[in-house]
Amino acid sequence: MLRQCALRVLSRTRAAPGCRRYGSCSPSARSDTGEARAYFTTPIFYVNAAPHIGHLYSALLADALCRHRRLRVPGSASTRFSTGTDEHGLKIQQAAASAGLSPVELCDRVSAQFQQLFQEAGISSTDFIRTTEARHRLAVQHFWEVLEARGLLYKGLYEGWYCASDECFLPEAKVTRQLGPSGDPCPVSLESGHPVSWTKEENYIFRLSQFREPLQRWLRSNPQAITPQPFYQTVLQWLEEELPDLSVSRRSSHLHWGIPVPGDDSQTIYVWLDALVNYLTVVGYPDADFKSWWPATSHIIGKDILKFHAIYWPALLLGAGLRPPHRIYVHSHWTVSGQKMSKSLGNVVNPMTCLDRYTVDGFRYFLLRQGVPNWDCDYYDEKVVKLLDSELADALGGLLNRCTAHRINPSGTYPSFCTACFPSEPGLTGPSVRVQAEDYALLSAVATLPKQVADYYDDFQIYKALEAVSSCVRQTNGFVQRHAPWKLTWENPADAPWLGTVLHVALECLRVFGTLLQPVTPNLADKLLSRLGVSATERGLRELHFLPRFYGHPCPFEGRKLGPDTGLLFPRLDQSRTWVVKAHRT
Repeated sequence: MLRQCALRVLSRTRAAPGCRRYGSCSPSARSDTGEARAYFTTPIFYVNAAPHIGHLYSALLADALCRHRRLRVPGSASTRFSTGTDEHGLKIQQAAASAGLSPVELCDRVSAQFQQLFQEAGISSTDFIRTTEARHRLAVQHFWEVLEARGLLYKGLYEGWYCASDECFLPEAKVTRQLGPSGDPCPVSLESGHPVSWTKEENYIFRLSQFREPLQRWLRSNPQAITPQPFYQTVLQWLEEELPDLSVSRRSSHLHWGIPVPGDDSQTIYVWLDALVNYLTVVGYPDADFKSWWPATSHIIGKDILKFHAIYWPALLLGAGLRPPHRIYVHSHWTVSGQKMSKSLGNVVNPMTCLDRYTVDGFRYFLLRQGVPNWDCDYYDEKVVKLLDSELADALGGLLNRCTAHRINPSGTYPSFCTACFPSEPGLTGPSVRVQAEDYALLSAVATLPKQVADYYDDFQIYKALEAVSSCVRQTNGFVQRHAPWKLTWENPADAPWLGTVLHVALECLRVFGTLLQPVTPNLADKLLSRLGVSATERGLRELHFLPRFYGHPCPFEGRKLGPDTGLLFPRLDQSRTWVVKAHRT
């Protein structure tokens, strides 16, 4: 990932969804009307170690946002999604030497691990960028030349503590002393605990101090630019402090594994500036077409690189004559059984093991259901098992099994809805009416669910979107339990209309759930919708009209044959033994 650098300059040169009248539950495209195109990005991940679940979580958040956008705005041409690897820097240079490899060999090896993980996890990115690519070198050097032409770069002497492990300079306030192997106090990074050394060299410096007020104006005029709100406030607080100029190069004799400064081979462009420009590289910068995608950009990042994306990157963009990104979505980290993931502790969870053990959709669901962007979340095996058994295997899978079981639904069809049994106006009575007040509450909840979910996605609260879906699944199970269709018979003329209605309502609810779960559990959602007989062209949010017969409109699914039975929607996980997720060590 990107590294932080703090240095001291010493010298200078919507429509109404869920409307009862129309029976539509299509969400209003709140964020879609303002931008014809949308571009989602993850951070590019540093190849100093193999991927862990924190990396996968970043990618899944971006993937879910992108997939939801595609459901709202069909057409792959309007949506792009990039991820990739950050491959330059002193740490890569040193790690490769220690391993007896060239830097490019090390980068190829670890980058391939990220690509394999994302492919296995169903990450639907349209681009995987590597900073060692020729197209990226061209973009970075052009970006540098623009900053230089605008008078925003100068040479100056930088002096400060440098942490080779973290690839960053640190101010005195971020350095402490700890006893080293010899028993003597040694300077270390206050945040990471890694050793630091005093460094002094002449570098190119970016005039960051000129952008404090422009950044404040940008943020105050765009209160949704950084989400969630606490991170937005954090950045505003940072901008109340002094904003010193920043080093943007290193001596090539010290750092040769990187992109040379144009016109000055004695300097190498510093890795974080190199890395940030990847977002422009992907959309074709510096060719003119990139402007059709920029700044319709949503960055999904971890909180540890917030300053880079919310202060340094927007300032660099403004300096190059470009606008800051549209949105910056910030998430917190994952701990393991209450401890920070660390190779030294041996508790770095291997995500490939988790995908194999819990299934791809199961682990995707767990991370997005339990991950809360505002604060750190904890991983342990028992939590995964309990959640997936309860919400996917029992609640959702059990509901589907009940409504499609041959004993209850022997014809294997989408039964008819009887308006006499379930009138559109509550309180009506008659010999055929069997509906209860709680049933109308269910319909209201499911009809408004897509709009509620869309709003949660817009607010970067995917976990709340899944919580809302899970709540409606529980309500639907309550509806089925309340009316016990297994106690009714098709042969009884008094029972048959109501039996068909109960199944019809439950299947309609399942159709909504399956549609809304597509961004999070694409394979499971496909299996569910296929079982209901929903075709590929009927799975978008614009086509999602819940229970049209209740609102006096024909239902295209009524009487349709269900799809083939392919077994359990989601198998219960074995709770008779405790799985031990192997630590991934490099």
